[in-house]
Amino acid sequence: MIAHMYNKENLNKLKGMDRLAPEVMKTFWAFDQAAVAEGAIPVKYKELIAVAVALTTQCPYCIDIHSGNARKAGATDVEMVEAAMIAAALRAGAAVTHATHALAND
Repeated sequence: MIAHMYNKENLNKLKGMDRLAPEVMKTFWAFDQAAVAEGAIPVKYKELIAVAVALTTQCPYCIDIHSGNARKAGATDVEMVEAAMIAAALRAGAAVTHATHALAND
């Protein structure tokens, strides 16, 4: 049987990474927590930003984690969809602007 690349059980392996590279992982977790902590931008908006970025990078783990965190912080379906549409617009815009590299110089 072929193992699926995106299996939520893979996240259990993070504990092993913590053991294998304790200082680096400790630093990563501290950075990760600080990035989404309450600050000038409220947690709800930080998590909505994280959802949009996760949709853009297409990381199913991040989509799952940050959409759950956004909901816990009070995000609504309307806000989630608006964040998704921002992500979609940026991906589409990147394709449009990068298309200029495929054109012949005038």
